[in-house]
Amino acid sequence: MRDWILHVDLDQFIAAVELLRHPELRGRPVVVGGSGDPTQPRTVAATATYEAREHGIHSGMPLRTALKRCPDAIFLPSDPPAYEAASTRVMAVLREFPVLVEIWGWDEAFIGATTDDPETLAAAIQQAVRDRTQLTCSVGIGDNKHQAKLASGLAKPAGIHRLTSDNWAETMNHRPTDALWGIGARTAKKLAALGLHTVAQLAAADPAHLARHFGPTNGPWYRYLALGKGEAEVVTTPWIARGHSRETTFQHDLTDRTDIAHHVATLATQVAHDADEAGRQIARVSVKVRFTPFLTRTRQSKLPTPTTDPATVEQTALTILDRFDLTRPVRLLGVAVDYTLPPSDDQPTLEALE
Repeated sequence: MRDWILHVDLDQFIAAVELLRHPELRGRPVVVGGSGDPTQPRTVAATATYEAREHGIHSGMPLRTALKRCPDAIFLPSDPPAYEAASTRVMAVLREFPVLVEIWGWDEAFIGATTDDPETLAAAIQQAVRDRTQLTCSVGIGDNKHQAKLASGLAKPAGIHRLTSDNWAETMNHRPTDALWGIGARTAKKLAALGLHTVAQLAAADPAHLARHFGPTNGPWYRYLALGKGEAEVVTTPWIARGHSRETTFQHDLTDRTDIAHHVATLATQVAHDADEAGRQIARVSVKVRFTPFLTRTRQSKLPTPTTDPATVEQTALTILDRFDLTRPVRLLGVAVDYTLPPSDDQPTLEALE
């Protein structure tokens, strides 16, 4: 018996939820996003089925581009409440096992478990999720979260994969640095400029050399990841939102200052009501303005005292808006708020679950 970290990752989650509601679309390229109308500008894909991904469609892609790549694709509108409900059902299934569960979003969670057979546990989790929700998941097994996260990706779709310190080098050393969780394309390009193209090369790099180029924290951390290291603690404290935001992308650019102010005021009132319904207090207000073609600026202001008063939040947002140069057309407006944080409670341990 020993401690393991498992990463449960629901397969093509949003698309899978839609296919449960539209079983006639199984096996066809389906793209979910926006209002479901790919002719509308400035709307992007939230997800796509594996059949659509074969055409190069991926999340974040403009729907117009997706339509060009696959004219036969079926486009469906995004329905966040349905995905939230499906996610809640899945997480409830996970919590029925004698494990620690750390939720990381709608479609993934880390599991902390003490067992002598993690593959059997993973298979049992998959079966329970499938039986109770009709959704499939991939499960990665590791010594830490980093390994487990990468392992679930190697297990897709609907598989189980173990990636630990024992097989890390064999599995990962030949892969590019952006195969690591936490290293994106931009950082990988900078690493390549230093002659570090693979995980093995990064693992063998001098930490001091990395620190000079990426800073004293990030530089050594990248090597740490390449060695297969990572956090091994599963935190079960319920996720508490640190803030909330609302934003609107306009079909046609805004140029009238009065019109811009009206939209900011509306968004500010909405986030104030959202905070009140959530029982949270607002400590800071931010306004985001995206100008054409894609220049984004953000300004913020701390409130004198925490509040959920819509008039106070609206006036603060409008005062922040006055700090922008609104001489360029505006394509997106957003208002965000930071909440005061409630006190945290102690979390359970694996021993307490046994």
